[in-house]
Amino acid sequence: MGKGTLFRRFGDKSGLAVALLDERERILQEEILFGPAPLGPGNGSDEVPSPGERLRAFVSAYLDYLLDHLDLVRMSETAVPGARYRIGAYRFWHRHVSLLLAGRDDPVADAHTLLAALAAEHVRAVRDELADERLRRAVLALVGAFCP
Repeated sequence: MGKGTLFRRFGDKSGLAVALLDERERILQEEILFGPAPLGPGNGSDEVPSPGERLRAFVSAYLDYLLDHLDLVRMSETAVPGARYRIGAYRFWHRHVSLLLAGRDDPVADAHTLLAALAAEHVRAVRDELADERLRRAVLALVGAFCP
């Protein structure tokens, strides 16, 4: 398959990366919407997790996904300026985090702030210095600042 065929189908590198990540993102989204607590809402017979518990579970699950696919996520977010914010998955993550932060003064802005720490470009830039566990602790500490 030629390069031209790929770009006609996907538009750019970002579109190609988004297509390659689509199935894994869909699985994570389904776990958030329908899965067991605390990542998901549970099945109704379980104890309902607090928004803070769900947010911690989301950040942990998202970090697992991000660290496993860092180069591809980075390409999807940076191949074109502003691509990260136009991707449907980002809008889903942002809406989910905003809902979990609904009790705060400005959950929309707070969700963007928290998700900024999970940007692939940022994670790639600091991963070598911090290593995965230290990075995870730092982002979860940020969650703790939003959901004490």
